[in-house]
Amino acid sequence: MSTPDTTALLTQLRAVRDLTHTEIQIAETRTAQARTDAVRRELTENAENARARADAIEAVVRQLGGVPQLIGPLLGRATAAVKALGEQAQPLDEALLGDLALEHQLLDRARYIKALAATAEHPTAEALADRLIAAHTATVDWLTTVLAEEALGGPAALRRTPLQAATGTAVKLVNLPVTWSARRIDRALDTVRGTRPAVGQLLSRGAHATTVATKAATAAGDSALRTVELVTTDEGEDGAAEAVHRVRTATGLLDQGELPIPNYDRLGATETIRAIRELDEPGDIRAVVAYEEAHRNRHGVVSAAQTRLAALAGNAAGLD
Repeated sequence: MSTPDTTALLTQLRAVRDLTHTEIQIAETRTAQARTDAVRRELTENAENARARADAIEAVVRQLGGVPQLIGPLLGRATAAVKALGEQAQPLDEALLGDLALEHQLLDRARYIKALAATAEHPTAEALADRLIAAHTATVDWLTTVLAEEALGGPAALRRTPLQAATGTAVKLVNLPVTWSARRIDRALDTVRGTRPAVGQLLSRGAHATTVATKAATAAGDSALRTVELVTTDEGEDGAAEAVHRVRTATGLLDQGELPIPNYDRLGATETIRAIRELDEPGDIRAVVAYEEAHRNRHGVVSAAQTRLAALAGNAAGLD
C-alpha cells in the first residue's frame, strides 16, 4: 500500500500558519481601536485563540515531518506592521475590507486543507481543518457585521484612527456636491464671526459646507455650530444644514431634546439601556452613543448601544 503524498497538505499548512501570525498581529493592532471594553476583550481573546491555532498547525506540520519555521511570528508581525501603516491612508471601511480578505483566504485554505487531509487519510489534520473553518467563519461574520455597522453610519465596534477619520471625511467631501454661495457664506459669517476666528476665516474662503461644519465643531462650541445649522436652514441650504447636523450628531453636540430618548439626562443606566434596546434606527443609536461618550460616557450604555447596532447590522448584512 502506497504512502499518501502530503506535500500539498504541508504547503497549505505552512501558508496558513504564516497567515495566522499576521492575523494575530492585526487582532492586537485592532484592540487599540476597540470602542468598548467588550470589543477589546473579544479582540484580545481572538488573538489568543489564533496563537493556539498557530501552535496546533505547527504540531501537525511536525507530525507530517515538516521542518518548523521559526520566522513565522516575525514575518507575521512585519506583514501586519506594513498593513497597518498602509491603512493610515485608507478609510476604516477599506482597512476592514483588507482584514476580511485575509480571513476569506484563511477560510478557503482551511477548506482546501480539509480536502487534502481527507485524501491523505490524516484525521488529526482533518480535525484541525474543521477547527480552522469554524474559527474563520465566525471572524468573517464578525467583520461583515462591523462593515455593515459602518454602512449604517456607526458606531462601529472599531474606532477610526485620527488619520482614517480625516481620510473618510475627505472622501465624503469629494462625493458631497453641496456648496455655499458667497452671499450665504457672508450671512453665516456675520452671524458666527464673534465665536472663534477660525470659523470666520474658514467661512470667508467659501469652503465646502461639510468642511465648515467639521472645522466649526473643533474650533467653536455647540452654540456656534447650532447657529450655523440654523442660518443655513433659513437660507434654504437644506443640504448644508443637514451636513452641519450630522457633524453635531457625530460629535455629541446635540441638545438633550434632540435625542431619540426623552429626558435622556434624567435616566439611570438601566433605564437608558432599556430604551436603547427599543431603538430601530441606526441614526438614533449613533446620536445616543455620541452624546453619551461626550457627556457621561457610561461603558455599559455604550456597550448596549453597540450590541443593538450590531444586531441591526447583522440583519442588514443577511446574517442571523
